[in-house]
Amino acid sequence: HHMLAYLEMFARDRSRFADARARMNESPLGAAALAGTPYPIDRDMTADALGFDRPMANSLDAVSARDFAIEALGAATICATHLSRLSEEIVIWTSAQFGFIALSDKFTTGSSIMPQKRNPDAAELIRAKVGRIMGAMTALTIVMKGLPLAYSKDMQEDKEPVFDAFEALDLALTAMAGMVADMKPNKDRLAAAAGAAYSTATDLADWLVRSLNMPFRDAHHVTGT
Repeated sequence: HHMLAYLEMFARDRSRFADARARMNESPLGAAALAGTPYPIDRDMTADALGFDRPMANSLDAVSARDFAIEALGAATICATHLSRLSEEIVIWTSAQFGFIALSDKFTTGSSIMPQKRNPDAAELIRAKVGRIMGAMTALTIVMKGLPLAYSKDMQEDKEPVFDAFEALDLALTAMAGMVADMKPNKDRLAAAAGAAYSTATDLADWLVRSLNMPFRDAHHVTGT
């Protein structure tokens, strides 16, 4: 149930990227510098030939907008946040204090000083990527926020952060997929943790409500006592 919660998050990420692609998949060809072209081109034909869904409707918008890139970076940032949260849990789960799971040497390295320690380096590096990806979205948003129409040289700053962010996300997704396949649960430690800390206390309170018709406020107090 815990891992399937992440499945839901990543499924929404896939949906966000698909939505972003649908909006992005318009051809700017024929917009020229900003006002279109006097040559008799067929924009619908060229859009279709290049694999776009349609040509862009406004030539000024075609050369001056970067919201398609910012939207894609937004989806990437949310996805990276999900990866970071799962990475944080993996770091905790592999610690000596928890010991819930183990990772092989493919995704860990030995400590530089402690012989017995295995560091979950892949998870830690994935956890850090969200800063880089979110930074790219922030950088491009700030570049665009005060630009008048139409094209300005400022927009050349869109390439590096976008390419860097998606390279980082691609690497993080690949590493996380490998880690999830690699992790081995420590069933004894997990069972002990599940049975500790009165994890069935809520069930007891609910039982008092159902069986004795006790108000939940009172059942909560009785169980807590």
